[in-house]
Amino acid sequence: MEVKKLKFLAGGQWIESKTGKYMDVYNPSTGEVIAQTPCCTEEEVNYAVSCAKEAFKTWSNTPVMKRTQVIYNFRNLLIEHMDELTELCAREEGKVWAEAKGDILKVKEPVEHALSAPSLTMGDSMRDTSSGYDTTLYYEPVGVFAGIAPFNFPGMIPMGWMTPMCISCGNTIVIKAASMTPMTCMRMAELWKEAGLPDGVINIVTCSRNEAELFLKHPDVKGITFVGSTSVGRHIYATAAENGKRVQCLCEAKNHALVLEDAALERTARGIINSSFGCAGERCMALPVVAVQESVADKLLEYIVKFAKELKIGPAYDKESNLGPVVTAQHKKSVIDWINKGLEEGATLVLDGRDTVVPGYENGFYVGPTILDNVTEEMTVGQREIFGPVLCIKRVKDFEDGLAQMNRNPFANGSVIFTQSGYYAREFTKRTDGGMVGVNVGIPVPVGVFPFTGHKNSFIGDLHCLGKDGFRFYTETKAVTTRWFDEEEMKAKTVDTWDGSVGGGT
Repeated sequence: MEVKKLKFLAGGQWIESKTGKYMDVYNPSTGEVIAQTPCCTEEEVNYAVSCAKEAFKTWSNTPVMKRTQVIYNFRNLLIEHMDELTELCAREEGKVWAEAKGDILKVKEPVEHALSAPSLTMGDSMRDTSSGYDTTLYYEPVGVFAGIAPFNFPGMIPMGWMTPMCISCGNTIVIKAASMTPMTCMRMAELWKEAGLPDGVINIVTCSRNEAELFLKHPDVKGITFVGSTSVGRHIYATAAENGKRVQCLCEAKNHALVLEDAALERTARGIINSSFGCAGERCMALPVVAVQESVADKLLEYIVKFAKELKIGPAYDKESNLGPVVTAQHKKSVIDWINKGLEEGATLVLDGRDTVVPGYENGFYVGPTILDNVTEEMTVGQREIFGPVLCIKRVKDFEDGLAQMNRNPFANGSVIFTQSGYYAREFTKRTDGGMVGVNVGIPVPVGVFPFTGHKNSFIGDLHCLGKDGFRFYTETKAVTTRWFDEEEMKAKTVDTWDGSVGGGT
């Protein structure tokens, strides 16, 4: 198979890097290298920023109606190329077909929301804020943003969470695509150009952490949006904020579900299977921990094991597959190491996916569904993010015990309760630390018109991505106060100390 040598995008041109270092892109289903992407040099990263800065001069002055017309064109191209993009995502990341299509559809969602820019960036005004003074508030573009994307959603995160609102508000962006999965993002950039987006509004580089560090201190980068680990997020936030940039960091998670004894157990188990093993567990809104009331724990576990064994493990682009591979051999090793760690800590192995082999795809990076029972709070396997198809079962006494254990976890992206009790559902939604909450919904990710509201160590910053928060993050406000003199005022010999800035005047 021919290995494609990728380029980087700056100023509307795909440029061959001068680097001596290329990073392998795998097909996780087969283990084969399908492309190599450059570790762009510092000069090339700086050049991409300079192209974004130059494009900002024109794009920021382009009427918002014209900007959203380009976004609408891209939305139509996204639909037209849905199958192509789905297969590309499945081939480079390892998501099975339905999940890969969902990745692309989750680009379409914020793209459509970005079409609301004419109304959501509309300012406010007031006549006679003080006698004869009028004030108007404008929402203006900020400048060049840098988006640092992870591997697990090669379409949704760089081209859904980061790009549409950024550019609809008149900014430009340099995306550091994940070196493991850059091709979906790059293909979408080609569709943006086809949609009529001017050169330099979107730029894409792949590089190591060393070169990405440039974004955090670069004087021409005004903001950073990041998705990845909490440790890296803390570094990015501290460094970029110290250099005067606005920052949002979406970080790790260890989402919990609380299953009460009145839950519809069979339907609950099916929801848990979807949430825990979907996307091979490689998503920050996966459901890796279930805290189940002791009285129904055995029955729920029986259902979960039964349904997990029914999952068909296979290559991502086979539409019959229910569970695909993880992204790389290195990540497969990490997941298996976590399973071994859980066993060392005393967890009970109920279902073992460590030695999974798919006939005909023996070199693929497969980990089968794995279930660890009797996980306690003291075990790191139940506290830290594994990012694989591993489900931890914690047995709890009752609602209060389960909620307390969940809230003691340092991460709070999402939390879920399965119950038929309106009282406990209401109590849970009010008292849980989770930022995105589900009642009988295993993956409580709201649609893109709402922000992605992680809490605690799952988010660092002030404004979340998506929703109205997203528009606020990508704009800055400017208040303009005006006064027009009549004949008498022109002759005035004195001016009030506050010159109209005290409401109502004197």
